[in-house]
Amino acid sequence: MKFDKIKNKGQARLFESRYLEMLTKTHPLVIWAMYVPIISYMLYYSNTTLDFSIARVITVFLGAMFFWTLFEYIMHRYLFHFSSDSPRVKRIIYVMHGNHHEYPRDKQRLFMPPVPSLILASIIFGTQYLFLREYTFMFFPGFILGYLIYGSMHYAIHAWNPPAKFLKPLWRNHHLHHYKGDEKGFGVSSSIWDHIFGTSFDLEKEKEDKEKVRELMFNKQ
Repeated sequence: MKFDKIKNKGQARLFESRYLEMLTKTHPLVIWAMYVPIISYMLYYSNTTLDFSIARVITVFLGAMFFWTLFEYIMHRYLFHFSSDSPRVKRIIYVMHGNHHEYPRDKQRLFMPPVPSLILASIIFGTQYLFLREYTFMFFPGFILGYLIYGSMHYAIHAWNPPAKFLKPLWRNHHLHHYKGDEKGFGVSSSIWDHIFGTSFDLEKEKEDKEKVRELMFNKQ
């Protein structure tokens, strides 16, 4: 993730094939439209067909949303910033996440595109079902909503100033992750795990660099 400088224009070319390249881009609303019906149906199915009470459905659903924040932290810290001397591994990490650090203004690659997203979601659902069985139909929707919120928060952090004062630490945590040091600040939708595992920035001591923050934000067109 160490680049000579942040590129404020353009976007990374990930594949030579223009068809594969096209499949690496998406808009947040496309992903929301894809998953909201799945989330809604699974919750309905849990209550009406599997006969789980509404209270049970809500409890498992919210628990899964909280679990997502830990999953997000682990993935970001240990997979997206995995260090290796292997050119192949470096290539994979760059495609998954490194291109975002080099081109933070590329708004088309903040969500995983539809095709790989559905493939990965199917694998995650199957893995969860091995452990949770019928509870997966309540847990998986909460997990996916957590992902949607994460992606939307990530988009918002790069697009706008924090809409409320209490959100500013979260915004600054991610901005510092980009231009101060990528060994800290792994939480995007929540910074709770950064505090728990000691990877949060000391925001009182860190000077806010508004010019560098602007370099991380989308162009306003």
